[in-house]
Amino acid sequence: MSYVEIEVRAKTVDLAVEAAMQELGVDDREELAVTVVQEPERGFLGMGGTDAIVQVKRSKPRKRQRDRGKKGGDGSQNKGSRNRSGNGGRSRSSGKGRQNKGKSAEGRTSKGRDMSKRPDKKEDDRDDISIDKQTEIVKDFLGGLVDVYGLEGEVVTKVEDDVIIADIKGEQTEALIGVRGSVRSAIHELTRTVVQRYASDTARIRLDIAGYAERRREALTIYANQLIEQLMEDGGELMLEPMSSADRKVIHDAAAANEHVTSYSEGDPPKRYVVLARTDKPDGDEEE
Repeated sequence: MSYVEIEVRAKTVDLAVEAAMQELGVDDREELAVTVVQEPERGFLGMGGTDAIVQVKRSKPRKRQRDRGKKGGDGSQNKGSRNRSGNGGRSRSSGKGRQNKGKSAEGRTSKGRDMSKRPDKKEDDRDDISIDKQTEIVKDFLGGLVDVYGLEGEVVTKVEDDVIIADIKGEQTEALIGVRGSVRSAIHELTRTVVQRYASDTARIRLDIAGYAERRREALTIYANQLIEQLMEDGGELMLEPMSSADRKVIHDAAAANEHVTSYSEGDPPKRYVVLARTDKPDGDEEE
């Protein structure tokens, strides 16, 4: 006799096995054969980890089912037991009768497999903390990040127009920038996430590392002005490569300074890009 095998995902191996026991209707863990497909891993600073994944099936039938099978004599009880187990498993199964008519075995076990999405989540209990307190959280987090990487640097923070401005200074901190600011963007997003764990209403955060943001703005402004000059000569439209929201704003600001050029964004993040377009012909450039 073969038994249904299900795959379960949870924060720990024990939680995954407990979920499997509930789905299979088993009270004794010794009745299960458990294969650990993936061990859980903790993410950086408690975020971005991976769940445990286990494959579970009965190693022997439950005693009550075995007794009923003897009374039937025709195997009907064993067949029913097999179907009952199949209803609790995934569509991926090692036993027969794994799906019932018109019903998906996948949907019936989703709650047991994904323990990270519990239906009884608590209401938002985060505090409405001040922007000064949020600034302290930002500074403490970024300072700890610099220390973890073993870099020599200083974190300077201030508040301007309800925006938290954080600047990580120091030559060694350039290691936190990455190609085209990719690492800096990730740190910026991670910092926002950390503040959101404590505050229900978070302020905007502007992050710079080793003066990269200013250098990037200057380079993008020069690049945008060169494209605008090209548009003034050739007309038409120019589609730029995907950029972050901060980089797109630099392009839009450069276009806004020229009355004969307009700009707009298209696409979905992270592949959202800017389009520059010639709106009309400047004075003295009319066609005869």
